Amino acid sequence: MTTVVPTSEDDPCLSVVRFTSEIAWADAGPEVAEPQVERLCAEAQECMFRGRWLDLVSLMLTSADVIFSKVAEKDLECIFTVICNVVSSSGDPDEVLEMAKLISGKIVQQPADKPLLRLKILFNLYNLVNIPYGRFLVYTKVLDLAIHGKVTESVVSSFKKIDSFLKEWNIGIKDQRELFLSVSNVLRESKSSAKESFLFLTKYLGTFTDEEAHGLIEAKEEAVRAIVEFVKAPDIYQCDLLEMPAVKQLENDSQHNLAYVLLKIFLTQRLESYLEFHASNAEILKSYGLVHDDCVSKMRLMSLLDLGSGESGQIPYALIKDTLQVNHDEVETWVVKAISAKLLDCKMDELTEVVIVSRCTGRTFGRYHWEVLRAKLATWRGNIAGVISTIQANKVTEEASQAIQSR
Repeated sequence: MTTVVPTSEDDPCLSVVRFTSEIAWADAGPEVAEPQVERLCAEAQECMFRGRWLDLVSLMLTSADVIFSKVAEKDLECIFTVICNVVSSSGDPDEVLEMAKLISGKIVQQPADKPLLRLKILFNLYNLVNIPYGRFLVYTKVLDLAIHGKVTESVVSSFKKIDSFLKEWNIGIKDQRELFLSVSNVLRESKSSAKESFLFLTKYLGTFTDEEAHGLIEAKEEAVRAIVEFVKAPDIYQCDLLEMPAVKQLENDSQHNLAYVLLKIFLTQRLESYLEFHASNAEILKSYGLVHDDCVSKMRLMSLLDLGSGESGQIPYALIKDTLQVNHDEVETWVVKAISAKLLDCKMDELTEVVIVSRCTGRTFGRYHWEVLRAKLATWRGNIAGVISTIQANKVTEEASQAIQSR
């Protein structure tokens, strides 16, 4: 069914077409320019009359590159507000999706030119698109523009809504993968939060399964990057990278297997193992941008976590001294560092020279740890149910006793 749209020269879309085409053809002289302008306006009217909204958007974007260089930002914003509003004219989801692709694709073509204005236009388009997948596509363009236009700080605040976005967009695994990697890259460029960047990189790697042979190869470089970021981060002491298929594949990779060995040392072994690794692979660590002294400091804390996870809950000072390879008078300093980093809850008994651990952060938290947690919760639930039953039984007994005494 054809949509009939009454048009006039006062219509915003026709005004934009006339304005932009006059600028685009200004240098050709009036004899050439005027017929071209009239032709474009007539074509725009035909598109509107026939309800060919995608063709209208394509026509309106013809001179987009020219007007970005010749028109003031305020006028540019008005022009693109009109163009973006065309997506609201169509009731065809496929057409809306194609218009969103066309507009957002044009906006990101020259990201270094007025990037903040381009971001504003994209966010306006995002709000006008009523197709969930269309919104996702526009948002990916936002992230792309933020990186290449070097305006990452302008989009970081939107990452707080990623979970609600995912529910709204209802996108598949491959699209989620693209999103997580893009968000991680934006955060890395913005340098606002290395920890958040690592978190989204981990989510990206977590989307791969053993069955995705091609995808796993694609993820190799990012897997190495995740390992390096984890080792380098001064405030991350726990991760689940080790058993992820995208990361585990590095174990048998001739080019990247040492990165996996390094990760394994940090998550399952102690300082001595790291020092042995460094003795044979110092140049490789440098190639990753890792500083040996920083690695030693982190590995000391990781080793202390390993000691703290022991079943006894007590760590002799002498064992800490030997494991961390520090002087006796430095033992308490390293324990305090672990407490300050919220890795340990403990007390130091200076008389007996023992650290009494009440809580210790695990270096990994995989399926085994979830099973242990589930068992503990089941035990606690059973204990609470037992206490409630005892209280209720005592209450019944007390009420019966009072009834007998009142007779």
